[in-house]
Amino acid sequence: MFGCDKYNIKPDLVSLAKALSGGYMPIGAVLVSPEISNVILSESNKIGAFCHGFTYSGHPIAYAVALEALKIYKERNILEVVNKLSSKFQEGLKAFADSPIIGEIRGTGLVLSTDFVNNKSPNDPFPYDWAVGTYFGAQCQKYGMLVSFSGDQVNMAPPFSLTLEELDEMISIYKKALKDTEKRVEELKAKKK
Repeated sequence: MFGCDKYNIKPDLVSLAKALSGGYMPIGAVLVSPEISNVILSESNKIGAFCHGFTYSGHPIAYAVALEALKIYKERNILEVVNKLSSKFQEGLKAFADSPIIGEIRGTGLVLSTDFVNNKSPNDPFPYDWAVGTYFGAQCQKYGMLVSFSGDQVNMAPPFSLTLEELDEMISIYKKALKDTEKRVEELKAKKK
């Protein structure tokens, strides 16, 4: 369920938020390792309680929503669903990594980022005014898919309710948008000459 589990990392602190309630209710939490909590408890016994809280801590509605979301994750075996879809998602989109305008496609599970660069080099960005990432995003939207982008980096994180058919459609739309974007970059390079 957590990146630290996947990569066998033993963190001292883990912050939780959106996924705790499925994004339906504002709630957050911090998990603390015994090494840290034991120090806090032992010092609290000497100098008084460590009084800390959040403005909206302990809200019963947020807790109820979080508990129901966690119950649904378990009932629907969300982790298995994600694992079943993620290899096709990752492999399907990483198949486009040889595009001349892509520097890198990276991700894990149902999270993936694409970096658009000139000459396949991370040290050779496209001119800012070409807005390659923005153009790619607009093409995706034209074909029926929304992506998040920041500059020339595009991020994708489909919902856990994604079906195999929708995943195939995502890959198809990505391919069409990429072809349109490659053509746009060729046109911009030709104008620059």
